[in-house]
Amino acid sequence: MDRRLNFDAYSPLEISEKIQNVGVTKARLPTLPTLTLGVVAGGFIGLGALFFTIVASDAHLSFGISRVLGGIAFSLGLILVVVAGAELFTGNNLLVMAWADRKITTWELARNWMLVYPSNAVGAIGLAIVVYLSHHADMNQGAVGLAYVKIAAAKTALPFWEAFFKGVLCNLLVCLGVWLAMAGRSVTDKVLAIVFPIAAFVAAGFEHSIANMYFISLGIFLKGSVGAAAPNIDASALDWGGFIGNLVPVTLGNIVGGSVMVALVYYSVYGRSAKT
Repeated sequence: MDRRLNFDAYSPLEISEKIQNVGVTKARLPTLPTLTLGVVAGGFIGLGALFFTIVASDAHLSFGISRVLGGIAFSLGLILVVVAGAELFTGNNLLVMAWADRKITTWELARNWMLVYPSNAVGAIGLAIVVYLSHHADMNQGAVGLAYVKIAAAKTALPFWEAFFKGVLCNLLVCLGVWLAMAGRSVTDKVLAIVFPIAAFVAAGFEHSIANMYFISLGIFLKGSVGAAAPNIDASALDWGGFIGNLVPVTLGNIVGGSVMVALVYYSVYGRSAKT
């Protein structure tokens, strides 16, 4: 056997089969491990958001450089989820492939999402609390905290449909990043596959529901202490009502982007009907 074949990427058909098999495993994972890995994933995405904000706080970088470097930094979150292993709601939209192929039931799909989404919130908001208590926001003479409030205020000020469509485009790229990572055979393959789609969505300013749980909650925590230093930032919508107001359209958009534009599209090409 030619050992060089071991270095070939998996084909799209093989990726489809792998994602469906992983989807079955995820859908049938017991409750406690699912919840635990969901909390872990929320924290992982929060760490990526933290890394991004450090870059975003540097006023000396040009717009394009700041967005691209910030996007590369944010990729840390999904790299941790994919390589270390965790349950992330946005990536788990790909379970729709296994559902469409009738390998899992509607209840199993819904159960996974209903467990993973709130546990992601616990992880993301929990990390935000720890970061707030650590005074991480004081870095760069308080510019990091100012960046958090600015980011969070902008997110809570988004109109419903703008947030929705930015959510669609975000999870289109996130799920494509997961799809590409499944083609890899090594950690290096997976990391390189993830970086470009994730950097693209972040650089473009699209909306990720789990990242927003971290950004907005930390922005709320910092609003009182940073607000006086940010007179030009309209933080009037930066509260828990604004938190929910952002998450509803962004989450719905994420579902459409990942479940429909990636999972169902690829299922229509490589699913059961395409193989018969």
